[in-house]
Amino acid sequence: MTTSRETEGMNHPKIRELVDQAIGLSADERQTLVKGLIPSIARELSPTQFQTFIDGLRIKGERFYDAKEHPGEGRAARNIRGEREVEGR
Repeated sequence: MTTSRETEGMNHPKIRELVDQAIGLSADERQTLVKGLIPSIARELSPTQFQTFIDGLRIKGERFYDAKEHPGEGRAARNIRGEREVEGR
């Protein structure tokens, strides 16, 4: 996981521990976990912020598939913009 100014105050070791535990679940169980978290996330965001969050998830998936289709080519050769480009960082 990467860090940025937006996430530097987070407990990354704890988040990594939770992610590692979730990876041990089946794909169906992980999808259910994510869906279960959505209401609590949406509750704390405006509709615009929530849409930005969802767009970020879509970009994550698109970048994963793009990297998988072009192994060893590196970030510069990818076709999908990353979070930093989208957010202007």
